[in-house]
Amino acid sequence: MNLIQIAIPIQAEPEASIGLQEKIGFAMLTFGIVVLVIGATGLFNSIPLLYGLASIGMSVVGGFVVTAAQLRDKLPGIKNDGIMFSKLKRRGLAGWVLGVAFTGFYVLLYWYPAALTHVIHSVDTLSLLMRNKPADQWFLYGTFYTAAVIIMGIRTIAKYRNSKYQLYRTISVVTAQLLFAFIIPAMLIFFNSKEFYFHYFWPLKYDVLFPSTLKGLLASNSNLVVFMGFWSVAMTFVATPFLTYYLGKRWYCSWVCGCGGLAETVGDPFRQNSDKSLAAWKVERWMVHGVLVFVILTTSLLWINSAYQGEVLGEWSYTFSKAYGFYIGALFSGVAGVGFYPILGSRVWCRFGCPMAAYLGLLQRFFSKFRITTNGGQCISCGNCSTYCEMGIDVRAYAQRGEDIKRASCVGCGVCAEVCPRGVLKLENK
Repeated sequence: MNLIQIAIPIQAEPEASIGLQEKIGFAMLTFGIVVLVIGATGLFNSIPLLYGLASIGMSVVGGFVVTAAQLRDKLPGIKNDGIMFSKLKRRGLAGWVLGVAFTGFYVLLYWYPAALTHVIHSVDTLSLLMRNKPADQWFLYGTFYTAAVIIMGIRTIAKYRNSKYQLYRTISVVTAQLLFAFIIPAMLIFFNSKEFYFHYFWPLKYDVLFPSTLKGLLASNSNLVVFMGFWSVAMTFVATPFLTYYLGKRWYCSWVCGCGGLAETVGDPFRQNSDKSLAAWKVERWMVHGVLVFVILTTSLLWINSAYQGEVLGEWSYTFSKAYGFYIGALFSGVAGVGFYPILGSRVWCRFGCPMAAYLGLLQRFFSKFRITTNGGQCISCGNCSTYCEMGIDVRAYAQRGEDIKRASCVGCGVCAEVCPRGVLKLENK
């Protein structure tokens, strides 16, 4: 008998059917976005409270409903069902459209804020309540940012609810964003104090150690403002090395940082899109450490110039700081860092541009006790760990050799250990 082989073409897995609750959530989300866009024409300027509730409020509620519907009947943990076939999560048309939308918003925010003038009115009532002053573009951004982290943070908590590490980590970054980046800065303004973000310090908050900034903080008549100056110095040169020695860079990048919080919540669906190639790693090393050198050089030049009362470099040192603020602070961390989530993964900024990540990475690589231990004898080379590494590390290669992972770029998110079916990987402080 002749055996006839029939070749059956591989087809993409069909999308899961959308239930009624999810449809209602999408309808609410769509309605909120449409109202927000229409409000950009100024149509709702006379009713800011109603505008905010109908646009942002409806979008937030819709996002919660969709998240609850999608995760209600699913088991916890990462699933491989359809992710690589998803047009949104795997660089399909929907992913590109979302990336363009993210990028477009950041371009407007940084360079064409006038286009958002009427949209800003949607958060006027909230701003008056929290800060006792009308909203501006940055309060609008902070509101959007915080709402996105909370909604997607709840999704992440539900997704990883079987892991205490992931649960506590997500709660930590969501709480840090809500308190340190939204509520506390608003309260400081409300009480006529200086706006300050306690979870951002040098070199990520590059200007906090500039002579003009630091001298202004330490010379203030307010004890709180003076404390801000001491806090900046202590966190940069004392707390950061100490915590990184014992915990690795994960204490900041995966538990506290606002950029990391957005990456771990909003960016979680796109973590598999990070580039794992050797070429990407080479570019990453030069770029991220180049930015760190730029920050160190700029800060040093400003202090030298200040010591000589501006006679050495004149205004050239401040030109460096302005260039950094534009090219790195705005163009890289904002536009590319978040706008490219759907295309290049959730840690574009953290991998290629964040000076704090570079600083912490050097400490982790050479002085920290933290590493991911591996048991090569149990590895089945499934590749899940490498696929879902948002930092583009080929974790499987280490696991196959039974080598501990102590890479400068590793943020200790622990997802590689979470997706391993054999328990090969373990986060440890040795």
